[in-house]
Amino acid sequence: MNFDPRYSGRNFTSVGTRPIRPDGVDKVTGRARYGADFNMAGQLVGRVLRSPHAHATIRKIDTSKAEKLPGVKAVITAADLPDLTDGDAAMYDILDNCMARTKALYDGHAVAAVAAVDARTARQALKLIVVDYEVLPHVTDVDEAMKHHAPLINDAIFTEGLEEKPVKPSNVTKRSQFGHGDVHQGFGHADFVVERSFKTEQTHQGYIEPHACVASVSSDGTADLWVCTQGHFVYRQHCAQLLGMEASKLRVTSSEIGGGFGGKTHVWAEPVALALSRKAGRPVKLVMTRDEVFRASGPTSATSIDIRIGARKDGTITAAEATLRYSCGPYAGSWAEIGAMTAFACYKLDNVKTVGYEVLVNRPKTAAYRAPSAPMAAFAVESAVDELAKEIGMDPVEFRIRNAAQEGTRSSYGPVYGPIGIGPTLEAARSHPHMKAPLGPNQGRGMACGFWFNFGGQTCTDLNIGMDGSVSLAVGTVDVGGSRASLSLVAAEELGIAYEHVKAIVADTSSLGYNDMTDGSRGTFSSSMATISAARNAIKILRERAAQMWDISVDDVVWEKGHAVARGEKHGNLGKLSLKEIAAASGKTGGPIAGHSELVADGAGVSFATHICDIEVDPETGATRVIRYTVVQDAGKAVHPTYVEGQYQGGAAQGIGWALNEEYIYGKDGRLQNPGFLDYRIPVCSDLPMIDTQILEIPNPNHPYGVRGVGETSIVPPLAAIANAVSNAAGVRMTHIPMSPPRILAAIEAERGG
Repeated sequence: MNFDPRYSGRNFTSVGTRPIRPDGVDKVTGRARYGADFNMAGQLVGRVLRSPHAHATIRKIDTSKAEKLPGVKAVITAADLPDLTDGDAAMYDILDNCMARTKALYDGHAVAAVAAVDARTARQALKLIVVDYEVLPHVTDVDEAMKHHAPLINDAIFTEGLEEKPVKPSNVTKRSQFGHGDVHQGFGHADFVVERSFKTEQTHQGYIEPHACVASVSSDGTADLWVCTQGHFVYRQHCAQLLGMEASKLRVTSSEIGGGFGGKTHVWAEPVALALSRKAGRPVKLVMTRDEVFRASGPTSATSIDIRIGARKDGTITAAEATLRYSCGPYAGSWAEIGAMTAFACYKLDNVKTVGYEVLVNRPKTAAYRAPSAPMAAFAVESAVDELAKEIGMDPVEFRIRNAAQEGTRSSYGPVYGPIGIGPTLEAARSHPHMKAPLGPNQGRGMACGFWFNFGGQTCTDLNIGMDGSVSLAVGTVDVGGSRASLSLVAAEELGIAYEHVKAIVADTSSLGYNDMTDGSRGTFSSSMATISAARNAIKILRERAAQMWDISVDDVVWEKGHAVARGEKHGNLGKLSLKEIAAASGKTGGPIAGHSELVADGAGVSFATHICDIEVDPETGATRVIRYTVVQDAGKAVHPTYVEGQYQGGAAQGIGWALNEEYIYGKDGRLQNPGFLDYRIPVCSDLPMIDTQILEIPNPNHPYGVRGVGETSIVPPLAAIANAVSNAAGVRMTHIPMSPPRILAAIEAERGG
């Protein structure tokens, strides 16, 4: 059946309501099973030995004493994970990150692992492994890593994207450039120019659940992996390739997920657990400690960004330029490229240029954090935009409205926009009561805009109708933010039945066709599209069965509000047949009734948001207090408004922590100094105000219900909105994230001294 994904305006019955979440009771009563809650008979405990050095050659590893310890069933090193990547550089980096081969590249890099009968024995075994290191010079700062005298992290890396092919290796893996027009000419037409440099420190996603898995490899080569992940199909592909397995022989089941935010889109310990199980011949459970999560899983990039923006007296931006340097950890990435694409995406610009540099450092491999790379770029751009508006003498909201992108605008990264929500979010912010509320002493108000691409991708869904009229919806996108409830609402909407009659589950990799990772805000967007398609396929069968029961042509049967209805005066004596009635008779009319869909969900639709923040700054200590916070964002169509509001509030809360407190702190020895929530401080309830939300609905033309992804955009504006608020409250421009009390106080004192 051909599926038309285009938006068709309609009135909704289920979509847009706020039913109770289906997983709520299990989660609050402790019945929900997360990554560490699964166990198998005879399982062993896995533990990983990690490098204490930021950069070191591994001369030799002696595991003989550990192997002889009673209770130890397997010990592995890189030799047990041979290179099977066949020249695939990205997969080789994943392999090397899972288990260091010739060099340890950061504090916490895995160098060996053990499987033992209990945790105590496993810890003892790690102490018996002797590693002979040759400690090398290290570099952990993104700017220092770019200098010509910086320690070289990988002598096989030559900078891509340069006009001339380099002859010397470098810590800069890639240069990316975007834009159009002539910025030199544009700055020549400017009456005002603001030029600033900004820095942001590395942060962690802060998910409460650590990485955890149970791996079981059988003697026949089949295997099972239970894991907390954002994409069990991708994990299957990566683990199978790294271990030389057939993907079809590895079944991966995703557990409930206790937070991911992009940090659980990469394999870290899972290939190690599978290799241990294969060698031991028994299941292996491997759970990272909090220390390991911080030292050895993927944080954000640290960044260094230069911004230059010019405008005429009337407030029209004439040129904008950015140079962005993003750390990648010790492996190549595309983080600066994304930052360069998103930096000026909110604005209509005739002359714009962005250049991004991917930089290797001796820190953990960088991973996504919600809208990866965009918050740092927005912090720099939106701070400069605010400063430029003040130079001109314009209200910062009006200045942004004047220059906002709109339908038909050529974006700063290339494509031409369709219907978008940046203008409406700014206008809603301008008229919001928050903007008119009075401020007290030492208080400042800031606002900022944010953008994210969103993503669709490969999606597969099954919809099965039971003989009792209940509906089971099997999806392959991991539920990281309430998608099971949203998808149940979509199925109920299409079928015309009550939400309570639909139950959505996340199927394992052997029960459903391939699904891409739940990232890029794709979960509800893509799986709702597939659910609509599957439901419409099921409705076609329901109509056929009703026609059979009535002994009339299927062309005379339509589906209305959960019932088959015979159309035409000649069938006036026929009543309606409900879904439940048709399902009950399915055994006599052709068997089970189901709908299936597999598609590539294109046209995800870009997303925009505007945030407003009020901050109080103590001028004597630099301490801050967030007084009020408001999020205005376009959702396309809010399928489950409570979940949408939760996404908005969650992104803002994480952004508040990032802007004011959170950072990785490395010592001179290149070791992480704060690998735990005691010293790496994320916001708690007492740190946050009630975060107000306003949902706008500008339909996405490429989705039947107009849905856009909402999970990532909400983390893009906070760094800038808070920085603008702090700058206004303190009377000095803040350019370094996080704005911790010592940094704010130092800036205030420097301003006073100047």
